[in-house]
Amino acid sequence: MDSSHLSALELKHAGIERQLHEELNRPLPDDAILQDLKKRKLRIKEQMQRH
Repeated sequence: MDSSHLSALELKHAGIERQLHEELNRPLPDDAILQDLKKRKLRIKEQMQRH
């Protein structure tokens, strides 16, 4: 994998982490949104580890 692809994955991972943090800090976090964000974050992390 080239470094630009890895950098793009890292940026996506960081963006999802930020969204997750924002959702958790809401007065009533939406469990469905949290679950989706966590799944997306995990898939990206797995892609990063494979390469």
